[in-house]
Amino acid sequence: MTSLAALVVLGVATATLPACAPNDPAPAFEAGSSASPTAPTSGQSEAPQARDGLGGPGASASPKPAEKVLAAGNPNGRASVPAEARAVDTSKPTRTVGTGTPASCTSAAVVKAVAAGGVITFNCGPAPVTIKMTATAKVRNANGPKVVLDGGGTVTLSGQGQRRILYMNTCDEAQGFTTSHCQNQDHPQLTVQNLTFADGNSTGDKAEGGGGGAIFVRGGRFKVVNSRFVRNRCDRTGPDLGGAAIRVLSQHENKPVYVVGSTFGGTAGQGGSCSNGGALSSIGVSWVVLNSVLSHNEAIGSGANPAKSGTPGGGSGGAIYCDGNEFTVRIAGTVIENNKANEGGGAVFFVSNNRTGTMKIESSTLRRNPSGKFETRGFPGIFFLGARNPTLTSSKLS
Repeated sequence: MTSLAALVVLGVATATLPACAPNDPAPAFEAGSSASPTAPTSGQSEAPQARDGLGGPGASASPKPAEKVLAAGNPNGRASVPAEARAVDTSKPTRTVGTGTPASCTSAAVVKAVAAGGVITFNCGPAPVTIKMTATAKVRNANGPKVVLDGGGTVTLSGQGQRRILYMNTCDEAQGFTTSHCQNQDHPQLTVQNLTFADGNSTGDKAEGGGGGAIFVRGGRFKVVNSRFVRNRCDRTGPDLGGAAIRVLSQHENKPVYVVGSTFGGTAGQGGSCSNGGALSSIGVSWVVLNSVLSHNEAIGSGANPAKSGTPGGGSGGAIYCDGNEFTVRIAGTVIENNKANEGGGAVFFVSNNRTGTMKIESSTLRRNPSGKFETRGFPGIFFLGARNPTLTSSKLS
């Protein structure tokens, strides 16, 4: 999609900031995290019943945190989590990967379970386990409508630096058409929770524009709860291509992708790397990012978007890259720090082509996110073209 980012070549909103062991093992899991993405912060009112089945109180949402949760997200985040954004109740799973031992938790078992759909849990024994994916797990569009993967805080899915880990595409004929309007349907509804996604790599896969080193989603609904993304990759160059961790194209009725209590990167050497969007990337998709951490991610392309003459393009949105027309971004209770972009938006690149898009930043901290060549004056780390300047509430940008 052609972006108004071409305007930066003409010098729009320019201000340059100085720039501030990918094979390290995944961070250890910790029990008893102080932050729970599954329940409101003390003193907050219960959110209303979810309308579309992504998750809510009662039968479709976990009433309390899991007994074991990995250490993900911003423990100091206090943004209220709406009902549909909370973890899904997996106490009565449709199917379980593994029979109680690490050896029983195989790539083939994950691929089979995801294709079958439903609520999926893991039984790999009490210790943390890494499942080395030898193939990408793909959602079958007719199987669901809910597809939930819950790692219980002890499971890592690894792409081994060789492949994308998880894929859902309502417009992929190979996964089955279920409606006549694949780009705008309410299913499948994919949730990943209490999982680590490590070393995903979609480099060279240019279907649907590429990107999505760990997870690629088009259509239906999608949310992430209490999960960690480390060392994921996608193509190093290219305009619009992006999302080392997650790439999303279209959601039902433009409802948002929720990212709750999750971490992308977290420490040096653990972040994602891609042409654009070192963590998240989308075209025409709205996001709500709550109580999360995005750090040490990078946009490493060059030439911006559209690509300047003689360049391959890319290099924008160190942590988040958003392009399209009508979409919104809300960031609350979140820390975005130590990300960088070769071109623009060391933290966030936001371009609404028809200038209808809006961005809100609430009770969040954005700091040390150098933009190599351009960003919007007064908003360090952000390049923004939309309906108006980003709205800041109780937030710090530096």
